[in-house]
Amino acid sequence: SVKHKRGPDFTFISLFRKKSFFFVARVNPGDIYTVYTHSSVRRDGIQQVDDINITKCFGKWSGTNKKDAQPTDGEQEVWNQVNAVLQDSESILTELQAYKGAGQEIRDAIQNPSDGQLQDRAWNSVCPLVGRLKRFYEFSLRLEKALQSLLESLTCPPYTPTQHLEREQALAKQFAEILHFTLRFDELKMKNPAIQNDFSYYRRTISRNRINNMHQLDAENEVNNEMANRMSLFYAEATPMLKTLSDATTKFVSENKTLPIENTTDCLSTMASVCKVMLETPEYRSRFTNDETLLFCMRVMVGVIILYDHVHPVGAFAKTSKIDMKGCIKVLKEQPPNNVEGLLNALRYTTRHLNDETASKQIRTMLQVQ
Repeated sequence: SVKHKRGPDFTFISLFRKKSFFFVARVNPGDIYTVYTHSSVRRDGIQQVDDINITKCFGKWSGTNKKDAQPTDGEQEVWNQVNAVLQDSESILTELQAYKGAGQEIRDAIQNPSDGQLQDRAWNSVCPLVGRLKRFYEFSLRLEKALQSLLESLTCPPYTPTQHLEREQALAKQFAEILHFTLRFDELKMKNPAIQNDFSYYRRTISRNRINNMHQLDAENEVNNEMANRMSLFYAEATPMLKTLSDATTKFVSENKTLPIENTTDCLSTMASVCKVMLETPEYRSRFTNDETLLFCMRVMVGVIILYDHVHPVGAFAKTSKIDMKGCIKVLKEQPPNNVEGLLNALRYTTRHLNDETASKQIRTMLQVQ
């Protein structure tokens, strides 16, 4: 439920949940918000108090603010590294969107195994496609390194994660852009069964040619057996980019044992809260200039929820979670089904803790999970 308390100096909006709650207070005349996150009812009171300018931060992350998030001197080095990766993201998506596959050529070759011309035609059609799939896979490795660099910058002491998100808005924007790309990539991949069919045919042909000592293996110089094995595992995932980022975030937490896990989970939960508030508040929702900005916000929200669920010991769906999952799911379900079904499926099938005993039954019902 949402309650409003009005006073001479502020508007107080409290977003309550059963055992945990968020308070979001706007201080007039500016857009400064105070986000209080209380993950469980405790005798010692509020667990964490952080200040964040929600609209200013999100505006710079998403482009709704005319003043884009520019890197400070302290951010510049990491920003440059990540920017070099993100510059290639649109071309990757364009290539994936245009990926038609070699389905007909493969079917013809399989149905006519003794026709050498059809075999050559299928092989020559598949090889350049496999080269493209290799580029996608190699980009995922670059994205993994970029994410880890951003996590290091956005979680390191002495600042809190929320202070980092305000101080290093250019890096926060890049983090959001990585999540946006990831969800877009996986949505396109899930709709294109030709990817796995092409790669399976390629591997079968390579294996058969080896057995028959044939020399038609030019493509193997580009995709050797070890690379093919790794690519096979990557494309076997329903959402390969999300899996890459989830594993990278888990690896970051496990390798940085001296860093409190809360530094990472609070960064993720704060970003989720920012996106949710922007989506559910008409005043700020009206600032979205187009549907793509709305989708950007939803994808980032879902992305950080999934990462949070992978690294937090009890996940995003427990009653003690710092993410208001009911509110997040509610704002998703208020959108046109075609825009959000893939995102809801990502929450259903790519998270770790949704089926745990600690997961809220009400949340499972909202996601239509039995």
